[in-house]
Amino acid sequence: MLLLNFRRLVNPLWLATLWGLLVLLGTLTSHAQAQQPTQILGNAKVSNVVQTQQVKAILLAEAPQGIAAGQTFWVGLQLAHQPHWHTYWRNPGDSGLPTELTWKLPSGLKAAPVIWPVPKMIPIGPMANFGYEDTVLLVTPIQIDKGFKPATDLAALDIQLHANWLVCKQECIPQEGDFQLSIPLKSATTMAPAEFQKAIQLQPKSLKGAHEARIASDGRTLQLAIAGLPAELQTGSWTVFPQTANVIQNNATPLIQGLPQDGKAPTQVQVKVSSERMDSPKQMTWLLVQGKADAPTGLQWTLDTPVQGQWQAFADDIQPATSAGNTAQGVSSALPAPFATWVLALLGAFAGGLLLNLMPCVFPVLAIKLLSITQHSNSPKDMKVSAWSFTAGVLMSFLLLGGLMLALRAAGSQMGWGFQLQSPWVVGGLAMLFAVMGLNLSGLFEFGAFVPSSVAGFQWSKTWVNALWSGVFAVVIASPCTAPFMGASLGLAIGLPAWQALPIFAAMGLGMALPFIAVSFSTAWVDRLPRPGAWMVTFRQFMAFPMFATVIWLVWVLGQQVGLEGVTGFLICLLSLALMLWALPQQGKSGWFLRSLAAVLMVLSLWQWGASWTRIDPAAAEDHWPVASESNGKPRSAGVIWEAWSEDKVAQARAAGRPVFVDFTAAWCVTCQFNKKTTFNDPVVKADFLQKKVLLLRADWTRYDPAITRALNAMGRNGVPVYAWYAPGQEAHLLSELPTVSEIQNSLSQVKTSP
Repeated sequence: MLLLNFRRLVNPLWLATLWGLLVLLGTLTSHAQAQQPTQILGNAKVSNVVQTQQVKAILLAEAPQGIAAGQTFWVGLQLAHQPHWHTYWRNPGDSGLPTELTWKLPSGLKAAPVIWPVPKMIPIGPMANFGYEDTVLLVTPIQIDKGFKPATDLAALDIQLHANWLVCKQECIPQEGDFQLSIPLKSATTMAPAEFQKAIQLQPKSLKGAHEARIASDGRTLQLAIAGLPAELQTGSWTVFPQTANVIQNNATPLIQGLPQDGKAPTQVQVKVSSERMDSPKQMTWLLVQGKADAPTGLQWTLDTPVQGQWQAFADDIQPATSAGNTAQGVSSALPAPFATWVLALLGAFAGGLLLNLMPCVFPVLAIKLLSITQHSNSPKDMKVSAWSFTAGVLMSFLLLGGLMLALRAAGSQMGWGFQLQSPWVVGGLAMLFAVMGLNLSGLFEFGAFVPSSVAGFQWSKTWVNALWSGVFAVVIASPCTAPFMGASLGLAIGLPAWQALPIFAAMGLGMALPFIAVSFSTAWVDRLPRPGAWMVTFRQFMAFPMFATVIWLVWVLGQQVGLEGVTGFLICLLSLALMLWALPQQGKSGWFLRSLAAVLMVLSLWQWGASWTRIDPAAAEDHWPVASESNGKPRSAGVIWEAWSEDKVAQARAAGRPVFVDFTAAWCVTCQFNKKTTFNDPVVKADFLQKKVLLLRADWTRYDPAITRALNAMGRNGVPVYAWYAPGQEAHLLSELPTVSEIQNSLSQVKTSP
């Protein structure tokens, strides 16, 4: 009787209903919690002050007349930075994020846009940011409705603020805090009158007039025509900041081409367009700043310009040369390589593709290959068809990825090999796909249960269809890493015209598929396998676990891109998908209810959490590997420490005569992780790094980073892993993709240990 009751309790219908109620409750709870202020930085009580090691944030108010209907008062977040730390302007420049203020105000009050003080240019290596150091006050005007009538027993208004800011030095730390401030209704509130008065007086003034911006014929510059230049700027230094982000080369100094003598003609200013431009706006907003870019006086004017002309894609004037001596300015303008060089590149690509089967990158797809072999062990003909179809899928995928990368390069984008796994959309989609494949192999559902019989019959009766898709999946998962000999061939292919470059990608695919073709040439080994029977069902179910292992790896990669909240949302969506797959084949009235419930939960999951795992999370933008940090102004030493890579760090260390080792890596590169856990974790290697005082740098390519892409191109490489060794006074020497302890020791032997 007890067993019977237990079975009723765990009836799938009741379990699904219970889980649905929990999802609905979680959705409602998350919305309710979103309306409550939470103290994230650890204060026991929400107040108007949040203190971190880098920033002291204070919520201030200026209401000299008290609170009255139809008036305006001001509130502001004051950020006091520690020396050398900074936060960002509304356009942060080449990196960073602007400070965000989210107000919760009583009824009848409305927050106007933030009054942004004039920023300063903050050079960061070859890039430039716009932001604030020392102390800055971000003022927000609060407008009171004319019909505002507070309760008779109300003595003060509670103003609540949730703020997010990114504070940076060499490293960047996302921070947030909740603030609360009570402002008396009738008495005056003046918490920082001088600071508020200065901020209000120096707020940007709108510069009216027939301004315009014209794109040059080559697309590399914008010519601004500023009508009616303010009198304060007609003498002394001044500059222009782009308020419209992702268009202008931020580190380039605008060229002011002389002031008009009569004061009536427009002032001409030339600004450089970034070769990595992300937007093509029809109108732009600019900020005129008195003083120098790194030392503004505080006076500022804003102006809008319609953009005339055609935006164009272009490459930088100076491009790193490839091993063939060509520049990477695009496929259409590339020069063909000599025939002998091209043949060597083909052979190298073929060898690299062959060796790719021995790389850790291919571990996640071994299950696909093994399953394809065993499914046709009783039919040599089908096995050969499967082998050639798998090869066709591999070749098509290599050609498609290679052609897409060449096309993006020709359009001016700095994409590299493995770019598909730099997108959360792709990573999340692949994780769901492999999860579905694993659930199918484990027997949770059969495609034929809910796919039209004609489609299911075609899918499973045609051997070549399954094998073709297996080849596609294998390339998408395994190709981001580079095997020995692949790196040089990839670097060369990027600088070649398409008719020479695409055969190189095809040669890589042929090399990767060769072992699968080879086992089908002779099928004598098949006779040693057990006869078809129950063992094949068991083997099929066992093959689900490598699929799930691949899902774990992809989810980990996704977490590096979208953060903990994003990956949690993805797992909830994945769970809803699994429920949907289980519910679809269910029959009867309960089956109809389960399918409806699963569909509702799937929609709710995507609505609530879908956006969280499809976009890059700035809070997850910190380096994913241990890096050097500081405590009380002194470096913290804990053995071997890897720092975040930058071109400036490499240049400064080499100028000082210090050896440098750079690890170009990515979270989605299995070979990179394998090397990290083995060779670079070896005590002998660590001891040699410390003894030789080597500067260790990690260039994290998990997400798109044009600076890292340019650095790889300069070394004739287009994928990871890449290990660059800079001995004192020498150029970069590239190690193999699977470096051994002895290989690293041989490289370090070039450095003499100081007594």
